[in-house]
Amino acid sequence: VQLQASGGGVVQAGGSLRLFCGVSGRTFRNLAVAWFRQAPGMEREFIAGISRLGNTKYYADSVKGRFTISSDSAKNTVALEMKSVKPEDTALYYCAAGGGIITSSTRDPRAYAYWGQGTLVTVSS
Repeated sequence: VQLQASGGGVVQAGGSLRLFCGVSGRTFRNLAVAWFRQAPGMEREFIAGISRLGNTKYYADSVKGRFTISSDSAKNTVALEMKSVKPEDTALYYCAAGGGIITSSTRDPRAYAYWGQGTLVTVSS
């Protein structure tokens, strides 16, 4: 399975940005997908997850109400729409995928077998 994250960039506080995760190499519907982020000197943090069929979504409290995760099975992509961004949202954002017991609320990064390369989001104040 290969994951390709894209869409990062520089955005002003209060603005919006959309990240994309392209998934290839395995049937998309067999994978739960999540977004994580990691700021310098910090641990990798779970942001949002979506179930295999896209019918269940889970968000960290830090982004709930501002970020939205969605999937497009026809394009094998998972998007993360970021609104009302804050300087503390600045981080390297990763998408991750896993099968088996992984669900939309699986927060432990060690549970995910597949990772993208990360895309940098910088929020300026």
